Amino acid sequence: MEETKANTKKGAATDTDFDYSVIDEILTRHGAQERAIIAILQEAQERYRYLPAELFLYLSQKMKVSEARLYSVATFYENFSLEPKGKYVIKICDGTACHVRKSIPILERIRSDLGLSSEVVTTEDLGFTVETVSCLGACGLAPVITVNDKVYPTMTPGKANELIEMLKEELKGGNNANDNA
Repeated sequence: MEETKANTKKGAATDTDFDYSVIDEILTRHGAQERAIIAILQEAQERYRYLPAELFLYLSQKMKVSEARLYSVATFYENFSLEPKGKYVIKICDGTACHVRKSIPILERIRSDLGLSSEVVTTEDLGFTVETVSCLGACGLAPVITVNDKVYPTMTPGKANELIEMLKEELKGGNNANDNA
């Protein structure tokens, strides 16, 4: 591919043109071989918060594997996303321990506070993505949510509201305190 930049789709998680040099660096680190597909896709997703469509054709050409093979890996593993995710990815546990300790009212409060639903999981400004998961492995702390993998135990709808308001303020102020929590 001659061109090194392409415009991202509307709604993409980045505010800049798609920069293939980032992908080239990832390929250099991992080697452009089929055995490195998962590691390459993981690092690309860390960078963009999802796997942009532009990535697949480019990787296919560079790695000499079919786009179908790349898509099959990306769609097989639940942790990969083909849709843009928000800066803050909130996961609400709905496993047995969390469910019986009232995780659903927490989920409903968070969705309400962010104007989301079961069909619309990411805010338009790409500030937040809300997902439910079967288990976060912290049953003794139930009900539990995570924000960018940071665990928030014994959550209540009120605590969830306070957390969302704090994160909204961080978004406004550009504070990155929770980015890699």
